[in-house]
Amino acid sequence: MPVITIRGQHGSWSAEIGELVAQKLNIDYVDREIIAGVAERLRRPRTSIAEKEMPPSTLLGRISEAMAQTAYLGDNIYAGVYSPLYEIPLNDSHYLTGLEYVIKELAGSNSIVIRGRGSQFILKDFPGAMHVLIVAPIEVRVKRVMEGMKVNEDVARNEIARFDGGSGEFVKRYFRASISDPINYDIVINTNHLAIEGAASIIVDAVPRLSD
Repeated sequence: MPVITIRGQHGSWSAEIGELVAQKLNIDYVDREIIAGVAERLRRPRTSIAEKEMPPSTLLGRISEAMAQTAYLGDNIYAGVYSPLYEIPLNDSHYLTGLEYVIKELAGSNSIVIRGRGSQFILKDFPGAMHVLIVAPIEVRVKRVMEGMKVNEDVARNEIARFDGGSGEFVKRYFRASISDPINYDIVINTNHLAIEGAASIIVDAVPRLSD
């Protein structure tokens, strides 16, 4: 089974598509929110309940083990694993150390769909990996963000600019690449006239055609 990285513009439905792909393939899905949730649990005092919440055989347990291995690098690097990319300082390359370790550990331990976190660049040479970019026209994305966040147009546009701008600067600084360059992906999907189900099906149908 494959490792799939999925990256999308804010409002492109990349999260929803990634989750559905994982569901269809019956494999794990991970994004920043899931990693941040594990980090929050790791901050709590160790208890038998906490250990039962994240047994080693589960996705949360695998993330926990990988993050525990990065803890010695320091709090800043540790936080960089799950912080929004626009909050990560662009002048400290040490953040990449923790990110690379966690992403590679997750990809190496089982089939998985990974959304964001620079995973398409960290795993660019990983055998059997498929890298997907989800896009949509700006007006379509603004409408989706307005509906999803219950905000006005100005707020939606600001959210999109912050998310896409921060992610783009992060990739440019740490990977010396353009996040929107299609050459960095195996599949680029425009969800302007394509529903979440249709986009997910395209990715799933492409999996058997992957070559190492």
